Amino acid sequence: MKIGVFDSGLGGLVTERAFMAKLPQYDYVYYGDSAHLPYGDKTSDQILTYTLDAVRFLIQRNCKLIVLACNTASCVALRHIQQQFLPNNFPDIKVLGVIVPTVEQALTYSHTNVGVVATPATIQSDIYNVELKKLMPNIHVTSVATPELVPALEQNNFNLAQHIISTYAPKLENIQSLILGCTHYPLVKSLFQKALPNTHIISQDDFMGDKLANYLSRHPEIKQCLTTTASQEFWVSQRNAQAENIAKMIFPNIDLQIQIL
Repeated sequence: MKIGVFDSGLGGLVTERAFMAKLPQYDYVYYGDSAHLPYGDKTSDQILTYTLDAVRFLIQRNCKLIVLACNTASCVALRHIQQQFLPNNFPDIKVLGVIVPTVEQALTYSHTNVGVVATPATIQSDIYNVELKKLMPNIHVTSVATPELVPALEQNNFNLAQHIISTYAPKLENIQSLILGCTHYPLVKSLFQKALPNTHIISQDDFMGDKLANYLSRHPEIKQCLTTTASQEFWVSQRNAQAENIAKMIFPNIDLQIQIL
């Protein structure tokens, strides 16, 4: 059995790289739904449908544990998947998200003035604000939707990404730390740091490997089911030459296969 990683595009490869750096022995299957990118401007029903299709595909590829690396999918679809879809269909499969681990990481710094940048769907869900205040009621959260950023990154246009980040920076100047609440954004964390030099940047690729390792240590019943041949599969729902250039920056020898769901 393998570890599945799902994202709305190829940005989630950064999260998979973090997993593989910490836990290289396991077998991984990646699926990027590039045909429906970006998820941030889709309806909740669309996001749920696309995410369920991806989870089914990863289960068919023998994934025992699946991580929704996509923040938008995590905030919209994860609860339904965990509470309804899996118990009724695949009770032995585990699906995890990235929101709660990110909130836990953000609170380790004890900052009371925190910013979040993410897709419109993630910001509209208010999930980061809610989860942060559950654990630190006095925290102040500044949430900013950045809808143009994911398309720019999937087009491998870092100059445009830098311009987009600079236009949002004034809204975030007074925060102590900034959560990059989209799997694509670690690709440009240095640009966020440049635009906000006095802000601590919280980037999911910096800690998700440790979070997954910790989860497996606490769930030996899952860990013992995972095969350890260090194999890798990479699937996408649509080819995009510019996005594939991004993929090759992350995994130079990547071989993308097509699976239209």
